[in-house]
Amino acid sequence: MPRTATHAIHGARHMVREPGAPVVAPINQSSTFLWGDPSDGELRYTRYANNPNHTVLAAKVAALEGTEDAVALASGMAATAMTFLALAEAGDHIVASSHLYGATVALLRDELPRRGIEVTFVDPVVGGAEAVARAIRPNTKVVHIELPTNPALRIIDPAPIKELALAHGATLTCDATFASPANLRAAELGIDIVIQSATKYMGGHSDLIAGTVAGSAQVVAEVTAMSKLYGPSLDPHALWLLDRGLRTLPLRMDRHNSNALELAHWFQGKKGVEGVVHPGLPSHPDHDLAREMLAGFGGVVGIVLEGGGAEADRFVRSLSLAVAAPSLGGVETLVSQPRYTSHAALSSAERMAVGVPDGFVRISVGLEDIDDLETDFGTALRAARRG
Repeated sequence: MPRTATHAIHGARHMVREPGAPVVAPINQSSTFLWGDPSDGELRYTRYANNPNHTVLAAKVAALEGTEDAVALASGMAATAMTFLALAEAGDHIVASSHLYGATVALLRDELPRRGIEVTFVDPVVGGAEAVARAIRPNTKVVHIELPTNPALRIIDPAPIKELALAHGATLTCDATFASPANLRAAELGIDIVIQSATKYMGGHSDLIAGTVAGSAQVVAEVTAMSKLYGPSLDPHALWLLDRGLRTLPLRMDRHNSNALELAHWFQGKKGVEGVVHPGLPSHPDHDLAREMLAGFGGVVGIVLEGGGAEADRFVRSLSLAVAAPSLGGVETLVSQPRYTSHAALSSAERMAVGVPDGFVRISVGLEDIDDLETDFGTALRAARRG
């Protein structure tokens, strides 16, 4: 059976092997396709997510995730929202981890209740599966987690949560963006629906916005049907860029993993650094579980600066190689403060509860020479302390 690197390049697509055939699938930059009546087969329309670029990308993502099917949509939030709307309706209930991307929290807390969907937040990091068990109701349709969590990088075992969801007829969904399919085969751990912000590691070059949903053919069809109504179809050119990015995903993740682990060790013991967060460190509370579940510890490092938010501001402003930008997963090193970006919708108390104090700086470690990164961060640490 093909492995991750082979899937990333070839997917489930077998290239037409005839003289003159393109090695890379071309961009089908067309909104509509020749079709007169049902005898012409499937009606292709790019909003329906069945443009040829969609089908090539979907087959590749399904192969990478180890699922029956997949669909690519216009953003990670589109993938998340369409999944929830496909699986739950007015009168239904969702149990969600409190350790989630801030916009996902806002969607669950503020938007879905307006549509008659009740949401209960639980803390599976502290309370484990028991916290989920206490929240499940007869009308619970979805249990949603994030693995690893953003940005505190906590790792939870989905197996007991899967048992609970299965026993109650609920679907277990997981945002696995911080791992990518190269570091985590979430479906093999029992996750029913795997959601990725493909903007991040899957695209890998900070040049596209996309999201993917992978799982059973039935649920992916329901998500796709919902997206036909709401319209978050991904443009063919962005699909082509995403396919190009996936071709190097395993190779890039190897470098992200090694650079981040080395940088995490480097930050330990540095003046002004109160704490370093990375699953590859033995000091991380979930280190043993991460070793068991992940193929790599990931490319994100969190640091907590002793001087709090003010020192974090000075640190970020003093960088000259790493780039201050609110995203992650690109080939370049990106630095952000979650209190301003991913978790801006949460109160200070809510951020503290999920391990994100004001001095927290999230570093998406890129593919640069590690010595150059350490020089840049060392300079920024000294400048932040002088300030």
